[in-house]
Amino acid sequence: MRFLKHILFAVVVIFPIGMFASDPAQMLLAAGRVDDAISSLQGQLHSKPNDAQSYNLLCRAYLALDNWDAGIQNCEKAVSLEPNSSQYHMWLGRIYGEKADRVSFWSAAGMAKKVRSAFETAVQLDPNNVEARTDLAEFYLEAPGIVGGGKDKAEAQAQTIAQRDPAKANWVLGRIAEKKKDYSGAEKYYRAAIEASHGSAESWLNLALFFRNRQRLDEMEDAIQRATSVQSGHSEVLVDSAETLNRTGRNLPSAIQLLKRYLASNSTVEQAPAFKAHYLLGTLLEKQGDKQAAKQEYQAALSMAHNFSQAQDALNRVNR
Repeated sequence: MRFLKHILFAVVVIFPIGMFASDPAQMLLAAGRVDDAISSLQGQLHSKPNDAQSYNLLCRAYLALDNWDAGIQNCEKAVSLEPNSSQYHMWLGRIYGEKADRVSFWSAAGMAKKVRSAFETAVQLDPNNVEARTDLAEFYLEAPGIVGGGKDKAEAQAQTIAQRDPAKANWVLGRIAEKKKDYSGAEKYYRAAIEASHGSAESWLNLALFFRNRQRLDEMEDAIQRATSVQSGHSEVLVDSAETLNRTGRNLPSAIQLLKRYLASNSTVEQAPAFKAHYLLGTLLEKQGDKQAAKQEYQAALSMAHNFSQAQDALNRVNR
């Protein structure tokens, strides 16, 4: 039984990563070169073994690879070295959440307490950390009461977030309304988020995801078109839009073009690892019957992340 949502990649809430933008390893992560990032960070830690920032980035590299145990070890190390860092506690909570989403119910229940503690600590250390508050609200919404969840707690976080970021607050309120099966109310909140963000790409995509959940697929495609036509915004929306089209089996040629557009840009980001975008593009090309092109995309993914088992399995499949 699973009750935690994937916080970093499956939920379209955008988290800035500019605090380490000048770090070479951060740049490698943004480029999707996760193997090179890990090698670089391990070298940095060899010469500077108490560098909390390097441990945090190493955690995030392993998070991108879905290697929860290695990531947790490094995130915990970052927190132990700098226990007053709200950001480090936030990332620890995120990777705890990813691990909890993939273990048995009883193991997840114990892990959920760690998730809650990490997010609550992140918020206590920096009350203005909107990303941590959003993560905490999502935890409260998804987790059962026995481990500290509750819609009332999520609503309280939304009210606090509203003072700092009205668009994110409306997204949280929309999620709460969906959980209550108040679908008309949820749609109003998602549209309010679009208005509050002046039509941001991510807000349009969140509306698209709502439409997907309600099987309103024509409206979903329209919202995706709006999201991907926004000139300024987060480029990871292109990947999330392609993934949404893939999951619903809608307009796969458009999904392919969105991924090619993302990979050809100079704005790949950590939140949408390029190696995973290559893998998704390969999956779509394979579905379209172009196995040779799919093979090239799977190989591109493995050139950046050689332990990415999904790409290796897919490559083995097309080679048979």
